[in-house]
Amino acid sequence: MLRGKHILLGISGGIAAYKTTFLVRLLIKAGAQVKIVMTQSASSFVSPLTLATLSKNPVMMDFVNEEDGSISWNNHVELGLWADLMLVAPATANTMSKMAHGTCDNLLLATYLSAKCPVYFAPAMDLDMYKHPSTKASIDKLESFGNVMIPAESGELASGLHGEGRMAEPENIIGFIEDHIAKALPLRGKKVLITAGPTHEAIDPVRFLGNRSTGAMGFELAKKASSLGAKVYLVSGPTHLSVDYPNIELVRVTSAQEMYGACHAVYADVDVAICAAAVADYRPKSVATEKIKKKEGDMHIELVRNPDILLSLGEAKKQQFLVGFALETENEMENAKGKLERKHLDGIVLNSLKDEGAGFGGGTNKITFIDKNLAVKTFALKTKPEVASDIWDEIISRIHA
Repeated sequence: MLRGKHILLGISGGIAAYKTTFLVRLLIKAGAQVKIVMTQSASSFVSPLTLATLSKNPVMMDFVNEEDGSISWNNHVELGLWADLMLVAPATANTMSKMAHGTCDNLLLATYLSAKCPVYFAPAMDLDMYKHPSTKASIDKLESFGNVMIPAESGELASGLHGEGRMAEPENIIGFIEDHIAKALPLRGKKVLITAGPTHEAIDPVRFLGNRSTGAMGFELAKKASSLGAKVYLVSGPTHLSVDYPNIELVRVTSAQEMYGACHAVYADVDVAICAAAVADYRPKSVATEKIKKKEGDMHIELVRNPDILLSLGEAKKQQFLVGFALETENEMENAKGKLERKHLDGIVLNSLKDEGAGFGGGTNKITFIDKNLAVKTFALKTKPEVASDIWDEIISRIHA
């Protein structure tokens, strides 16, 4: 859930600040990028140098930096825009009160007021402070703004008392945030099949029939589905690409027949299938066991049809939302709509080799999405990660309709 996220950690001045060293380590281990803003009083409880070392970013405490005769400033607006989420931990009674009432007397509070992202806060204070009506009023006001409280835990407090008020343990904070994010993900609980890359059809031990597909579009679709909460089966032909997401199962294949088998092995259980692979339509009828030597005259290779993976999935379709790709060079819209109907698809992604920046090999694509009702939406040239987002937006709007 936190892989690749920009997390802004705000640390206020309470004894629980010492736990933030462990919290930062867990955030980094989860794959997040972490920047830290702390109050001056927080630095009495935990070393800024330690946090800077763990986060691999400078720790910010003041609006203005003076070093070696030069002056620079920490841009709280820029920090607020950088963050995918902000976490204030520990959130003391003093800091929560200021957050609730818009008091802006330090860099942490200025950054909080500038944040456009979801904000989580983890209260930490002694029992009587936690139970005080003013603290409850601050919490209620912060939650009314849309901020999310990570409840304090019970246990031994710094005063020696036992009760509520302990900041949640770092691993529990991580778990809370991940669970909260997961509940809002549109593909949570869904299983997705995606095909990617080319297929290679062997001629002899060293030669094959193939195409220029890199697999980049299919891999971006898989990564986006994963970030939206899905369990992904990514069936990829030969490609240099790799993916390291815990909820993406990568199955590598070589030929169209292998891809056919891998797709049908999971198809019955999936909710969405996107066939983005450039599958070879034909394969050599016979494969030489030894390298074919050059001879005088021409050479002829007899080809036979490969199984039509997309058509077979369309014919077997039950609950699945099935999307295909159409890479065309002429009569683009007519051919795409024909494929959509002929192969029993719910949607088709059309790209034309006539559009500069579209198709194989580059970092961009230009697509048109057509659904089974022949509703057409054309997008501008975008990067492939952006195209993957657009495709999933179109699919999600239809499966949740």
